[in-house]
Amino acid sequence: MRIAYLVNQYPKISHTFIRREILALEKSGVEIVRVAVRGHTTESLEPSDAEEVGKTRYILKAPVAEILGCCARALFSHPGLFLATLVCAFKLGLRRDGDTFRQLAYFAEACVLKIWLRKDGVTHVHAHFGTNAAAVAMFCKGLGGPTYSFTVHGPDEFDRPLGLALREKVQNAEFVATISSFCRSQLYRWSRFSDWDKIHVVRCALDVSYFVAEGPAITERPKLLCVGRLSEEKGQMLIVRAARTLVERGIEIEVVLAGDGPLREAIESEIRRCGLETVVRIAGWVDNERVRALLAEARALVVASFAEGLPVVIMEAFAMNRPVLSTHIAGIPELVENEVSGWLFAPGDIGQLADAMHEAVRAEPIRLAEMGKKGKKRTLERHLASVEAGKLRELFAATFRCLGA
Repeated sequence: MRIAYLVNQYPKISHTFIRREILALEKSGVEIVRVAVRGHTTESLEPSDAEEVGKTRYILKAPVAEILGCCARALFSHPGLFLATLVCAFKLGLRRDGDTFRQLAYFAEACVLKIWLRKDGVTHVHAHFGTNAAAVAMFCKGLGGPTYSFTVHGPDEFDRPLGLALREKVQNAEFVATISSFCRSQLYRWSRFSDWDKIHVVRCALDVSYFVAEGPAITERPKLLCVGRLSEEKGQMLIVRAARTLVERGIEIEVVLAGDGPLREAIESEIRRCGLETVVRIAGWVDNERVRALLAEARALVVASFAEGLPVVIMEAFAMNRPVLSTHIAGIPELVENEVSGWLFAPGDIGQLADAMHEAVRAEPIRLAEMGKKGKKRTLERHLASVEAGKLRELFAATFRCLGA
């Protein structure tokens, strides 16, 4: 099988699970052609991701003359398909409140993709995320290009399902993968019942190497770690306020916020306002190796998000025998079991968050280690890269059999 993987930005430090999926598929005998709309711009890449740059073609790095030439070739080779797909893109743009220019840009990208994949002998495309990459794949098929499938992660796709044309994308796809049962249920909401059988759970996963080591002993220090983009939906502001609540109770605690983003300045201001400069520290963007080092120094991982899919960092914490404190949302309860492998609390509830943080910093390390081990066992059972890639491989194989390839 020769399949193209299409991602908006690849590689990306927060999307290493896509690289793991690609490499696991290649180990199983699937040939993968990597295509991205754009490359990395501001992030420093770890070595494994940096290697992927040389293997990836970038649509927006193509010369303007090549992009226009691909559009012309798509027009003259199949004018009827070209015009029908162009009209479709225009209508989708009207649906998205004046976003017509962006949809037309996706259409032009689809023209480039079609020409490139024909040259590469690719007959199927798999896109990650149900947003712009899936739109490009759908338009490419409309132009007479290869069939496509895509993986839906959430929550972005479910914030604007009509504007993203999720129903149409599912309808025209060969199959759709979702990263959790919750994600599948949400896609059921926005799809035709007749398309439900196309939708399958294929989880994000870790390599087996993550599970080999036992992980360092859990520290006696009352230190917790949060990893994620500093933005409203990730809830770090509530972590700061929960830390203030604990300090006011006379409870010793340390919190490291690993990440960066649009809310950093406001969070830093809140830390100063609460007098928590020695309690809460922002570490900025960190690569995977640094995340593991920070997890090794922490008692537990904290996820206070209001919207998520299923964060891979939860799997990474469990792989290192660290329990997880998280909001009871989306696919997270499918992995984190309350008071078994961590603590679940209501999103937006500072009191419950503070109580969970208190539990984590006062618990004996041996209890935390046992909770982490239970999380590790569940993660190994449900999120192993070779197993999940095997599920995808079977879906690709079934698609090829249906197409007679």
